[in-house]
Amino acid sequence: MPRGDGRLSHDLDPQRPGPQDACGVFGVWAPEEEVANLTYFGLYALQHRGQEAAGIAVSDGSGVVVYKDLGLVAQVFDEPTLASLRGHVAIGHTRYSTTGGSTWENAQPTIRATTSGTTIALAHNGNLINTADLQREVTERGLTTDGSTNDTSLVTTLLAGRPDLSVEAAALEVLPQLRGAFSFVFMDETTLYAARDPHGVRPLVLGRLERGWVVASETAALDIVGASVVREVEPGELIAIDADGLRSTRFAAPEPKGCLFEYVYIARPDATIAGRNVHAARVQIGRQLAKEHPVEADLVIPVPESGTPAAIGYAEESGITYGAGLMKNPYVGRTFIQPSQTLRQLGIRLKLNPLRQNVRGKRLVVVDDSIVRGNTQRAIVRMLREAGALEVHVRISSPPVSWPCFYGIDFATRAELLANGLDNDGIRRSIGADTLGYVSLPGLIAATEQPKTRLCRACFDGEYPIELPAGNLIGKHVLEGIGRRVAHSADDSDSGEQIVPPLVAAAGADDDLSPARRTSRTDLKMSATTNRP
Repeated sequence: MPRGDGRLSHDLDPQRPGPQDACGVFGVWAPEEEVANLTYFGLYALQHRGQEAAGIAVSDGSGVVVYKDLGLVAQVFDEPTLASLRGHVAIGHTRYSTTGGSTWENAQPTIRATTSGTTIALAHNGNLINTADLQREVTERGLTTDGSTNDTSLVTTLLAGRPDLSVEAAALEVLPQLRGAFSFVFMDETTLYAARDPHGVRPLVLGRLERGWVVASETAALDIVGASVVREVEPGELIAIDADGLRSTRFAAPEPKGCLFEYVYIARPDATIAGRNVHAARVQIGRQLAKEHPVEADLVIPVPESGTPAAIGYAEESGITYGAGLMKNPYVGRTFIQPSQTLRQLGIRLKLNPLRQNVRGKRLVVVDDSIVRGNTQRAIVRMLREAGALEVHVRISSPPVSWPCFYGIDFATRAELLANGLDNDGIRRSIGADTLGYVSLPGLIAATEQPKTRLCRACFDGEYPIELPAGNLIGKHVLEGIGRRVAHSADDSDSGEQIVPPLVAAAGADDDLSPARRTSRTDLKMSATTNRP
């Protein structure tokens, strides 16, 4: 049932994906607006950040209702469903899983009721690294989760587990306990909340409607609902919005470490992060690439769509003509069909196909955003040569990805990263290019117009700004009994995966696409908690 729009599955072989996006969150407080519809459109603008599941929570002041399912935003919601979600405050989420598998139970927003009658719904962009500790606290406090296996559910449970406190006061106790990357939007019956981790790893922005407020992962989501950008939610800040207005509280001292990979790939080109337009940053990265890795060629082509801005910049700086050489089918996303080997060889044509007349007899510069395992670039180089290209020069608008991310991007384990163990020429030979050039880390940082000290560069240089836990209790499936070792030495060739004793029972271990589970999931799409007198 999970499907995508083509952007999530960056690599051409769906069984060996490249960097997987973070999630998208959206929240709105607007008593005179159709908040479910605004949330729907906001999530539509954030669809690129995750295509596994989508959900909306809404409250009319007397109860909180959550509707969620696996699939794209447009597949999960229709007009009758949105019309049934009435209220003045809402939050939404579009998911790519970074903790917990891709099951209905792990879709967000999560929802929990307190013994005092308050209901909390929460949506999360990022990834916590002390998930095992949080699970231990939940167990020791005698609390129970909803059966899901993600860090978001643990946070919601801990917030709801303090019924003697207001949600705001509970948040000020829970948020300082969290380690890792988080941009939260959450709500109770009357109030919208937003919080960002002290390092501000994932983006979160505040916007103003004529009659309300909006928070979202990216400014593009504010644009689509007609909200003006006010400012970013600050690292270490908790915001609460209700009938009394907007309140801001610091729960931690800010130590900004914004994700550098947002500028390279994750964020929409029309987004603005820390005052820098992402498209402009990517064009500048392309110019820097041309300065650092010039080559004589006839045509600069992007790998659509993520390579387009950098390819424009490379062409502008080099003077080489910019043009189209690969056509992308926008309707092909992640496929869960297991093709035969013969069909898999043909599968590349489903997503990308060369413009033979444009590339035949040409020396090409092919610009892409990153190399993870190398499968995408290897297939593209081969395809362009088969289409008649004389030379294929690959240029990458990020440095080599040598380290996994634990803060909200699901990269491969370190042993699977092509740049781990191969030098530049080894990678060039592996993908079959005539030449290969990566932008330098200083060049990439300069294009963001942010100081190096305010950026998380861990996937490129291995310097993790948030200390990782000792042992192996980390990784996407830590609550499903699978931990990941954290390799700190440059020559560590460990596979990165290890079985550890399960912390909770695994959810979704059976076939979650079976008819029985789809039926039960349909029955449970809507979760409602009402506190009407």
